[in-house]
Amino acid sequence: MGAVRGSVRIFAIAVCVVIMIGGGLWLTGQPAQSAGQTELLWYGQSAYKLTTPSGKVLLIDPWLTNPLNPDGEEDIANLESVDLILLTHGHADHVGNSIEIAQQQQAKLVASIDLSNALVVAGYPEELVTPEMQGNFGGELTLLDGDVKVAFIPAVHSSAIEAGVNPKAYGGNPGGFLISVKDGPSIYHTGDTDLFSDMTLVPQFGAVDVMLACIGDQYTMGPRRAAEAVKLVNPKLVIPNHYGIFTLTGTPEAFGEALNKLNLGTKLKVMQPGETVSL
Repeated sequence: MGAVRGSVRIFAIAVCVVIMIGGGLWLTGQPAQSAGQTELLWYGQSAYKLTTPSGKVLLIDPWLTNPLNPDGEEDIANLESVDLILLTHGHADHVGNSIEIAQQQQAKLVASIDLSNALVVAGYPEELVTPEMQGNFGGELTLLDGDVKVAFIPAVHSSAIEAGVNPKAYGGNPGGFLISVKDGPSIYHTGDTDLFSDMTLVPQFGAVDVMLACIGDQYTMGPRRAAEAVKLVNPKLVIPNHYGIFTLTGTPEAFGEALNKLNLGTKLKVMQPGETVSL
């Protein structure tokens, strides 16, 4: 896996130094800013930590111990005050360390009702799975005293629960989230998905500032189809994820080339595992 991490870092460096998309410029290496900003940390794969301007902490698909993150166990130990865990679907590389973190942090689960119920069977603390944190596609939750709104967005994928149950259990339909942060950006995490035309509906209910897009191919859309997804959603910024492990072939380099061919106004940011950016 060391070779895999190395290859991902090479791709990230190659793409991230300076990328021009539709005349826009994005430079890497910008440090996280002071309090009052929305901060996003990428752990690798599809796992993120989102910190709101008021200091609330959300984890999305928190597989912190994924092969791209050698500091995963330390990162789990150092977590402080996690308020919510958001899960797009039931696959092990997205559920990840959720149960362990929930037990440690008493973080409530935000997921579809079917996935929430299945995860209780898998070991997620039942007292942390409450009706006000559950939803389904087309619905939106207002959480943490209005600090964030979370809308459930469909995805084209699958969602069997693979950890903690035998045999694999039904985990509802896969999805993504549109997270609207008070005094901050709106962030669309695609989850695992293919390109689908209804992505055009996402920005009709409010502009998307940041799109966290899977690009790995084989199990999800690859770079070319992910670039077309960006065209449909029209975010200000896109950050690729779900690449560089298993047998996934999609790369940030190929994604950047596909975006350039479409001549979009969206800026591309390729993050390193463990990197934090201010939004």
